[in-house]
Amino acid sequence: MKTKPNILWYCSDQQRYDTINILGNKFIETPNINSLISSGVAFTRAYAQSPICTPSRATFLTGRYPASHHVYRNGNEYFPPNEKLITKILAENNYLCGLVGKLHIAGSQHNIENRTEDGYESFDWSHHPYPDIQGNEYSAWLKNEKKVDPDELFDSIKGSYGPGAPADLHQTTWCTEKSIQFIEKNKDKSWCLTVNPFAPHPTFHPPKEFLKDHSNLPYPIFKETDIEHQMKFRDVDLQSKDSVNPYEYDGNVDHENMELPWGQRASIPPRNYDSKYIKACYYGEIEFLDLQFGRIINSLKDNNLIENTIIIFMSDHGELLGDHGLMYKGCRFYDSLVRVPLVFSCPNIMDKNYINNDLVELVDVAPTILELCNLEIPENMQGISMKTKLVSSQKNDFRKTSVISEYYDAAAMKAGSRGSMYFDGKYKLNIYHNHNLFELYDLENDPNEFDNLWYKDNLADLKHELTIKHFNRFVQSVDAVKRTKDY
Repeated sequence: MKTKPNILWYCSDQQRYDTINILGNKFIETPNINSLISSGVAFTRAYAQSPICTPSRATFLTGRYPASHHVYRNGNEYFPPNEKLITKILAENNYLCGLVGKLHIAGSQHNIENRTEDGYESFDWSHHPYPDIQGNEYSAWLKNEKKVDPDELFDSIKGSYGPGAPADLHQTTWCTEKSIQFIEKNKDKSWCLTVNPFAPHPTFHPPKEFLKDHSNLPYPIFKETDIEHQMKFRDVDLQSKDSVNPYEYDGNVDHENMELPWGQRASIPPRNYDSKYIKACYYGEIEFLDLQFGRIINSLKDNNLIENTIIIFMSDHGELLGDHGLMYKGCRFYDSLVRVPLVFSCPNIMDKNYINNDLVELVDVAPTILELCNLEIPENMQGISMKTKLVSSQKNDFRKTSVISEYYDAAAMKAGSRGSMYFDGKYKLNIYHNHNLFELYDLENDPNEFDNLWYKDNLADLKHELTIKHFNRFVQSVDAVKRTKDY
């Protein structure tokens, strides 16, 4: 009889922490994620180690910080061959590993990314839904199984937000169907399936039926002072260059943005946009993703696998979504960009319906999976297993006193910005190293991060203390090579 737990690791792309109904957002419906939380443990203060895809994914797939694995940016030629993914470790321990969707630990423009020894025996790859990449299996599925021309389909979808591909043709649906096929084919084996849809990453195009009235949605987090504040940071890497008042949409369409190629529309936001409608589109993507995630959970139930499957739901980083007048991502460290959903569930192993408010990091996910599977955690993994938070939630176990995130020329923009964040649960210190700019926020008293304390008088001692802690925390994230001799 098979006793090792299976692993379903579902990672959405660019999903903010505050987009789950049961955790407080009453403007979005996420019944399947809600149900997962009710059957497991949700971490409400989980932080990504980078606000950009590739360095974040490299971190949670290796259990190592960016300063150690050196995967700092999107678009790198290859993943370092000396770094080992958790899926490779699992494969070496007789797990059948499968991927559906994107991997994005190496550059994927135009062609499928250069693979490392990743441990995946099953590899259904689709970096994004757009038909501009060779090797995109979603495009092949549209053409061969659905008899739909991918170019014609996406030529019919306009702008950076609005109604998108029909539900039965959506990339998230393709991810679900490939996942269900994998589960049914391998139900008698021990497996790890990583499911990585592109949603809700820009562009924001849910199926039409998942777009609903947005008049009652709240506006993004914004104050008039954001305009002036962001002007000081205009030269710091960010996909949106200027802060725009989300209350003042004039109804005009950014036609220049609409004419951009798909890949550029996914990284260059419109300069003029309806902030409530764009939020409705983003929420629509998540609600559709929730529906498709529920189909995979039902497949586990139908195949009698739910009790012995570790299920993880998370995202690689967040999305600004108009907060502070900004869109998409870049070298910023607002909670909306670096704080993410993180949920674990496994009825045979874990506590149920527990909300954990401890500070945790995505670097902690890989060692947690290994310990839950009773596998040895490699000495060079830097994350800390959260197993005791999952299986004995009342225990006073180890708590991190801080979390970090960093951006080092991650998107290859003109400025080549270097930025780092240190957050101790109260104070968040952001340093933009090659811009001589600083942000200091007291999130206990200013949770929306409006009031930058760095330039206030009479805080010299606090700034000195936090700068030293910031420096020390990042130094500790650098891995020293294991000593084998005295000299």
